[in-house]
Amino acid sequence: MYELLSQLSVSAILLLFLSLFLVLFFEFINGFHDTANAVATVIYTQAMQPWHAVILAGFFNFLGVLSGGLAVAYAIVNLLPVDLLTSGDSRHLIAMIFAILLGAIVWNLGTWYFGLPASSSHTLIGAIIGVGLTHALMTQASLTQGLNWNKAIDVALSLLFSPLCGFLVAGAMLMGIRYFIPHGNIHQTPYLRSGVKGKKHPPFWTRFLLIISAAGVSFAHGSNDGQKGVGLMMLTLLCLMPTYFLVNTQTDAYHWERAQFASQQLTIFAHNNQTWIDQQFPRENLVNEEHCQVADIQLHAQNLQRTLVSNFNVSAMNNTERWQLRRDLLCMSATVKKLMASSQTNSSQKQYLKQLHQDFVRPVEYAPLWVIIAIASALGVGTMIGWQRVVKTIGEGIGRSHMTYAQGVCAQLTTALSIAAANLFGLPVSTTQILSSAVAGTAVANRSGLQKSTIRNIVLAWLFTFPIALLLAGFFYFLITRIL
Repeated sequence: MYELLSQLSVSAILLLFLSLFLVLFFEFINGFHDTANAVATVIYTQAMQPWHAVILAGFFNFLGVLSGGLAVAYAIVNLLPVDLLTSGDSRHLIAMIFAILLGAIVWNLGTWYFGLPASSSHTLIGAIIGVGLTHALMTQASLTQGLNWNKAIDVALSLLFSPLCGFLVAGAMLMGIRYFIPHGNIHQTPYLRSGVKGKKHPPFWTRFLLIISAAGVSFAHGSNDGQKGVGLMMLTLLCLMPTYFLVNTQTDAYHWERAQFASQQLTIFAHNNQTWIDQQFPRENLVNEEHCQVADIQLHAQNLQRTLVSNFNVSAMNNTERWQLRRDLLCMSATVKKLMASSQTNSSQKQYLKQLHQDFVRPVEYAPLWVIIAIASALGVGTMIGWQRVVKTIGEGIGRSHMTYAQGVCAQLTTALSIAAANLFGLPVSTTQILSSAVAGTAVANRSGLQKSTIRNIVLAWLFTFPIALLLAGFFYFLITRIL
């Protein structure tokens, strides 16, 4: 670490530590803001003591981040256009980092203070989109260039349909339990069991399921939401310390040769399909000449061929050369994704292009182990603070009657499985939205009805989170670029 910092000025070091602190603070807030939902059910049902529950959740969040991979991390980063991420414009990149973090932190703290289970994921994505659109407006670029719209649509659909899925699956699961087990302790509420029967904890197997499903929600939350923090920290590092983080210096010769070979194969693919590629992806007359275009396959391939040799050495390159290398790799990967999305590409070609895409992004979509551990620690510690405000909302504020043990089990299992499924496709989803919807689904299936006031507040928080985070981040970006 000393070697990394020794070449930076004092002001650059201060800026770096402030940025990293904000990233870790955001993830810390994410811990006590979102993960409160993971422990809400198990605490409310008295399956575990509060501090035992939050320690369990913190531990499994930590494990989730360590084992979650990086697909979701770079799904978040890639919401911003390749052009902005490879521009090398340190002023705008620094402003972008601070604006995203400040916008997300301000809204997250506000919703947590009022005990509203709003989504940190929703907030972060709104902030990123706000920065991308504001940058496009400020540079007089087309709004189509201000954001990676294909990725934004994928993320928006995952955020839209995951709560609906949670509502339906949890409701169906509870109906199945009621069908096969129409009576029994699993349908009791904590108040009935402790107040009438004088028993503090749920029945053994019910308690076991509640604890296991709570651990599953925490693990899944860490593997999905923790990756967002990893993506933010890598974005910060490549903007403020490009010499060390623009390209993975640990990439071995074999993988550089793979990237070189992939550029050759993509050039051949484009040549063999030149007719429909020219028709679907004509060269655009753009204000920003650095915009990545499919028509530039040959240019980027030639750049990579000159750069990627068997004795490739990143440390021998200057920053300009590293930015260009990163740009060529990301533009080639963006081109591959556009070709994969084309209706002219058949299934076997898509599978082939998918492998080429992996070869291009492997040297640039990475994270050092210390980054993952730092994010995992911030998320785990944050889990142990601030959970009280949301527990009561989840347990008593959604349904008209108190939550039963069966409802808790169904809601938690649905949440854990939904997030795990999203991880397989590299899609960011909201733990808060899925769990709240799942609890609502079980309340409807249990015929207890919903409390309109709480549901109204949750829905309003969901509706306003995106536009407010977008506007906050856009405002901060405009303000910071004027100050720097």
